[in-house]
Amino acid sequence: MTARMRVRTHSMSLPAVLLFWGVATLPLLAQDTLASRIAHTDPSKYVFSPSAHQGPAGGYRRITLLGSRVNSNLESNLLFMNRGELPPNGGIGHHFHHDIEEMFIILDGEAQFTIDGRTAILKGPAAAPCKMGHSHAIWNHTDQPVQWMNFSVARVWGKYDAENLDDDRIGAPVDPKPVFTNMQLKPELLREMPAYRGGKGTARYRRALQPEMFKTNWAYVDHLVLPANASEGLHVHNGVEEIYYVMRGSGRVTVDDESVDIGVGDAIPVRPGEAHAFFSAAAGDIEFMIFGLAMEEDRLDTTELDAGQPRRGGR
Repeated sequence: MTARMRVRTHSMSLPAVLLFWGVATLPLLAQDTLASRIAHTDPSKYVFSPSAHQGPAGGYRRITLLGSRVNSNLESNLLFMNRGELPPNGGIGHHFHHDIEEMFIILDGEAQFTIDGRTAILKGPAAAPCKMGHSHAIWNHTDQPVQWMNFSVARVWGKYDAENLDDDRIGAPVDPKPVFTNMQLKPELLREMPAYRGGKGTARYRRALQPEMFKTNWAYVDHLVLPANASEGLHVHNGVEEIYYVMRGSGRVTVDDESVDIGVGDAIPVRPGEAHAFFSAAAGDIEFMIFGLAMEEDRLDTTELDAGQPRRGGR
């Protein structure tokens, strides 16, 4: 296949971008340490967006954790990774993107997801990816808040577009089963993986979304659980940038020669060529959703490393 390379283009200044997205501080500081790179979910910093994309009046609350709109040091075409909450009667209206692939994710509860005008209820943790040029929406039809995420990848680095359809989807017909692709993060779907990537213990793992799902350089979404005292072994992707999001539990990450403690709500970016390993805490499981973004289409190389090997994968 023809490679789709990242093209950098900036249409907004950084201060304007931060104001637009309601981001108070940059996840990456001037000194690019592993600790400064990790973005933390902080509900006290959520910004309320009413009637998003002409959606339900309840709107939604969110912060932007990572992406080209807040962090130009990432190497992939990640546009933004949002974390927030859909209040009762909250959501995002029916719209589409010409040059962006996006995925709404709920971590608990349930919500009505729409793809291309067809609506179905998904129970969290679950998600529905939406390809370029296709429409989507989400509505929390329940009386409880729903924990929500949005992951967005642009075909062109930093470029955002959207076209609203003036449709809040409230009261739309609901199919008994979804007729669109969706991702269920159920523990029973995971496979046992002894010494995963050369690590300790027995991990539980599944590739939840495959590369053929996407038309941008978004490559995959993985679901990984490391039991107490287990680890994902040291390895490197020379052609992929990964973002690990901690759904549950606590543990530790090593990237090259740095190690940092991590916990629920943390988003850990790992750039191409960086050797990395993840460890669970002794207290119990740590659960991840892992987003992979290729520098070139179909280049998903992985190299497992021994402790004595070079830490930069040849970069």
